[in-house]
Amino acid sequence: MIKRFIIAFILLVLVVGGIVGFNIFRDNAIKQYFATMKQPPSTVSTVEVKPMDWAPGIEAIGTVSAVRGVDLTVETTGIVKDIAFHANQKVEAGSLLLQLDDEVERADLDSAKAQAAVDQLALKRAQELQKRGVGSDSTLDNAQAQAAASAAQVAKLQAVLDQKQITAPFAGTAGIPKIDLGQYLAPGTAVVTLQDLDTMRVDFTVPEQQFPMLKIDQPVKIGMSDDDLPFTGKIKGINPKIDPTSRLVSVRAEVANPDGKLTPGQFAQVRVELPKEDGVLAVPQTALTSSLYGDYVFVVEPAKSKDKPAAADEKDAAKPADDSAKPEADAAKPAEGDASKSDLVLSQVFVTTGRHDKDLIEIVKGIKAGDQVVTAGQNRLFNGMSVVVDNTIDPSKPPKEQAARQ
Repeated sequence: MIKRFIIAFILLVLVVGGIVGFNIFRDNAIKQYFATMKQPPSTVSTVEVKPMDWAPGIEAIGTVSAVRGVDLTVETTGIVKDIAFHANQKVEAGSLLLQLDDEVERADLDSAKAQAAVDQLALKRAQELQKRGVGSDSTLDNAQAQAAASAAQVAKLQAVLDQKQITAPFAGTAGIPKIDLGQYLAPGTAVVTLQDLDTMRVDFTVPEQQFPMLKIDQPVKIGMSDDDLPFTGKIKGINPKIDPTSRLVSVRAEVANPDGKLTPGQFAQVRVELPKEDGVLAVPQTALTSSLYGDYVFVVEPAKSKDKPAAADEKDAAKPADDSAKPEADAAKPAEGDASKSDLVLSQVFVTTGRHDKDLIEIVKGIKAGDQVVTAGQNRLFNGMSVVVDNTIDPSKPPKEQAARQ
């Protein structure tokens, strides 16, 4: 009985020991597999960093207005007698635009002119009598004062009469009439807007940090979007005072508008052109990644010998010395081009950025000319990771160029 118990106990120990040993062997095998397993390379797009001609500029948003533009109003009361213009009519300087009823003022002016003529005759008689020595000085003085008062009254009534009409202060395009015939107008009533559309001005603001870069007659480009800036002008005014609230400085530029495509009150995208620079290193903005530790890019570099898996070295060491096995080994070896693609690793490089220009960003420090910088596929990348370069699709270039490359 005891002998059977001992045999059963030994068998149980062997079975339990075998199970425990198998589990330990399996766990060690799994750990070794994952420790030596090489993660498959990720596919990325790259661009080579090259020194380029940098055309820096100051981007801003402005408002278009006419160099000469005004809303015409009446100075006195009256009833509209004649509207001498129509909407969008080009008028010359001094052209009559509006006439108010002026019958009473004309009658008063005629009466004042008649009285002025009588006073002028009286003045001549007084002067003639004074020359003959039969007139007194007081009579001559009264006649001169009366003639002067009559002339002043005529000038006053003429000015009142002139206020009954509106003329164009400059040549331009008239807007839509805001009044109708027979309408009673009070002083200050807006009649029409007059805009000289041949030359436009654009008012915009820039941060105070860029204030030293601005100069009078500096070229600017103006358009409706960043990609389309067809109008060219110059800076004509820079406010010498910076707004202490917004820390912005006001700038005014003028641009020719011969075709009338720019309209007062219109939104405009403005770019102030700065002097060109040579040898600037810049990368697409898609290549830059921002983090709490700073801005960085991924640079693709050839894998070093120590980065290659140890298993490859063991296989090389186990190769036979004779040449009989070469054909089989060459058949099993991947193509040279494919192997070179898989022998690339990433290097995370922190950089110092500079200015922006459309879809490019200047790199002041961190990379050098000739570096291959990743522009797409940065998701889940890390330092030292194996990658494969595929530049079939380049997000840093327009879709038309990408289609042409495909």
